[in-house]
Amino acid sequence: MLTKQTNTDLPLKPLLLIAPFFLWGTAMVAMKGVIPHTTPLFMAGMRLVPAGVLVLLFCLIQGRPQPKTWKAWLWIGLFALVDGALFQGFLAEGLVRTNAGLGSVMIDTQPLAVAILCLWLFNESIRFWGWLGLVIGVIGISAIGLPDQLILGWFNLLPAEQMVTSPILESGEWLMLLAALSMAVGTVLVRGVCRHCDPVVGTGWHMIIGGLPLFMLSGGWEADQWVNIDGGGWMAIAYSTIFGSAIAYGLFFYFASSGSLTSLSSLTFLTPIFALLFGNLFLGEVLTPLQSMGVGLTLVSIYLVNQRDILADKFKFGHSAAESIPSETTQPMEVSLPVKIPESEPKL
Repeated sequence: MLTKQTNTDLPLKPLLLIAPFFLWGTAMVAMKGVIPHTTPLFMAGMRLVPAGVLVLLFCLIQGRPQPKTWKAWLWIGLFALVDGALFQGFLAEGLVRTNAGLGSVMIDTQPLAVAILCLWLFNESIRFWGWLGLVIGVIGISAIGLPDQLILGWFNLLPAEQMVTSPILESGEWLMLLAALSMAVGTVLVRGVCRHCDPVVGTGWHMIIGGLPLFMLSGGWEADQWVNIDGGGWMAIAYSTIFGSAIAYGLFFYFASSGSLTSLSSLTFLTPIFALLFGNLFLGEVLTPLQSMGVGLTLVSIYLVNQRDILADKFKFGHSAAESIPSETTQPMEVSLPVKIPESEPKL
């Protein structure tokens, strides 16, 4: 069994913490133009298998130990099924059946599920300020991703003829919700993986094992997976695979192996912000006033989640009686996650 690695002494740690969400957001922009020219399951497989090979090559160069016990492979297999095959499969199929903004909102609700699972499984403190931040974050990404007409219609701020009346939860939205739940469970499972193997090695193997079934399903059900992809499309796929999967997943699950899962997962709210910023820069997409408000709310939510302990001590609000009693069963998994946003759904 490996001892848990620490990440408290990493250089440029704040930027490294934000990097996965920056890379996921920019990968969404890179993939936007190539999605109509390929098939969803093939794209999901391309996000995983080549990236997993790159991660394992990196581990080989670093001399990181490979899994040796059946328990390690069992955890990796479960991790691959949930966070690899199910998450990427639901995500890819959902993207072709739903509005991208609404799908992104549903994907980025997964920090709520992570917070509940961590509270239940690890007794990870959330407190009043953490819950408030998570709720504000969901409101913020809703303002970013949902159509303005839909939001204004809810508050009766539009004429009746301009209101959106289509149903919200159609098949695509349910697939995106299942993708969000799969990612949340996968984020929690990484703790079990890291008890038996190196977290980066486990991430690489879970990509390969989880991606192979997607390629098999694509070969059986889909056709013309790559014949319509041009040179620019392959460059977008390469960026999405190398940066949006290999590097992003490696960093995310490395930090998830020893830090606060609630705090780390809350940074997922940054993904649609980066997607919007770079969509504006490269694709000419313009932020509406509601989306700009959503960006502000999202940043407030991340601050509240990551500073919840400091805020509770400062305002003497948000403590519970149980928190003042030391407990040997409670593991101090919290780390401070300072957030510095570099100027610059789902989620592929």
